[in-house]
Amino acid sequence: MAAPKKGRGSSGGQGRPGRALALILIAMVALTGGMFLSGHTTPRLGIDLAGGTSITLKAKSQPGKPDAINPTNMDTAVSIIERRVNGLGVSEAEVQTQGRDNIIVNIPKGTNSKQAREQVGTTAQLYFRPVLTVTAGQATPTDTASPSASGSAKPSASPSDKETASGSKATPSTSATTQGRAVTGALTKDTSPSPSTSASGSPKASASPSASVDPATAELQKRFAALDCSTKAGRAKAGANAKPTDTTIACSSEGDAKYVLGPAEVSGTDVDSAKATIDQQRGMWIVQMDFTDKGSKKFQQITSKLSQQQSPMNQFAIALDGEVVSAPQVNETLSGSAEISGSFTQQSAQDLANVLSYGALPLSFDEDTVTTVTAALGGEQLQAGLIAGAIGLALVVIYLVAYYRGLAFIALLSLLVSGILTYTLMSLLGPAIGFALNLPAVCGAIVAIGITADSFIVYFERIRDEIREGRTLRPAVERAWPRARRTILVSDFVSFLAAAVLFIVTVGKVQGFAFTLGLTTLLDVVVVFLFTKPVMTLMARTKFFSGGHPWSGLDPKRLGAKPPLRRTRRVNAPTDPKEA
Repeated sequence: MAAPKKGRGSSGGQGRPGRALALILIAMVALTGGMFLSGHTTPRLGIDLAGGTSITLKAKSQPGKPDAINPTNMDTAVSIIERRVNGLGVSEAEVQTQGRDNIIVNIPKGTNSKQAREQVGTTAQLYFRPVLTVTAGQATPTDTASPSASGSAKPSASPSDKETASGSKATPSTSATTQGRAVTGALTKDTSPSPSTSASGSPKASASPSASVDPATAELQKRFAALDCSTKAGRAKAGANAKPTDTTIACSSEGDAKYVLGPAEVSGTDVDSAKATIDQQRGMWIVQMDFTDKGSKKFQQITSKLSQQQSPMNQFAIALDGEVVSAPQVNETLSGSAEISGSFTQQSAQDLANVLSYGALPLSFDEDTVTTVTAALGGEQLQAGLIAGAIGLALVVIYLVAYYRGLAFIALLSLLVSGILTYTLMSLLGPAIGFALNLPAVCGAIVAIGITADSFIVYFERIRDEIREGRTLRPAVERAWPRARRTILVSDFVSFLAAAVLFIVTVGKVQGFAFTLGLTTLLDVVVVFLFTKPVMTLMARTKFFSGGHPWSGLDPKRLGAKPPLRRTRRVNAPTDPKEA
């Protein structure tokens, strides 16, 4: 009874091909519906097809670090820039080194390409520095600041016209605020040179340096008095070449205030993550930072010292690339997290969180050249590639019709299903993971036509072999499937493995080819198992195919089939010598 049971199981599997077809039909409808509902009805295009911007960044030598420009730092910079740009949703950005000190960044044309360009060379060196003094951003001979009733120095602009900076915090109840960017006073190290300050935190400038003022401090006071933060050039030169351990001068990011800052207490490398969010209570965009374990301890130490100072001597500056983003005051010991708030828009908050999340570049860069790339050349190459693909597909169709005849109909339907799945997935993967279709990716899709057609041919040939052995079509379809299945899976596994290795070890556009090849290889398995095999099972029940019509591609006479196996057994059955 075991043998008949096995036969019924096989027959049962043969008799329910509709389940597999229904499954793949549901998948096609869902993917197509998702494509139209999302509004992404076409795949996103790479820079070679859509055009975009190509930026060349040149690494600058670091003061006191003659060997800073090395392959390790360049590779690190490439990795950070690539994550920053892709973090903004710019797909298929290509970042690679060129020569010893150049990095080429190709940004496809898109919604966020402008923001990506602004961030590719941003060093993102973040430091928490104590504020020694602050005043209005213009250069004046008698540049001083006096405290207001709230403990904040007021430059020429009213605090109501400025932003409000929220202090670092562990819970909302521990936050402290200070009016505007005009903040006076902070914690100073005993070992660091700084301008002498009054009780109000204002520097005491004298006509000639006293004995207590060393030349370095006198020079710093002179530079601070002459600093003009109202100009871009002035802001760029403010803290140039300053080391984290130096006392330095800096401008606010908007240029409305200038600062003398003490040595850095916490650095950007101590930031674990950062995200932009909206403060529902205040209705403003903020950037929240979480520190590493080591950074949290440092942050706790500095806020402990600051919280013991009298206002306004309890404030520090959050300096990003030499510019003061915010200068909050602290009234309690805090740890674990910090918050940067101010006149942020959603975009500017997200930009700041993005550069902080992916870390500081190990090198400083100058924007050497910026080139606009047109899609004209890529469009011509795409057209040529599509023509080549159409010619290849036409040759495949002609071969299938000439050699397999009726079976070519099943192969063409399978190719159509594979094409629909590939197109919809490419369209949806653009907004989902940033996939963009470039020329190498198109080549990968064209190569996939041959891989998919090869799977059909393997199965068809197995069926024809069974018919040559004398079996009828329906059992031939089922007996041929296990042998064809193993061959198809091994072949597709090798193709997918090659695509995966190519994707891992290569960069840039070659990854587009590898990704498309791997995707279409997986889809080939899905189509063969859920469409080609069930359709072949259904076609085997039709008179056209099961009857061996000359145009079915399964004509036993044309295939040179042997006599049926049952007839062969009956002829050889007599074994009694008397009967012979």
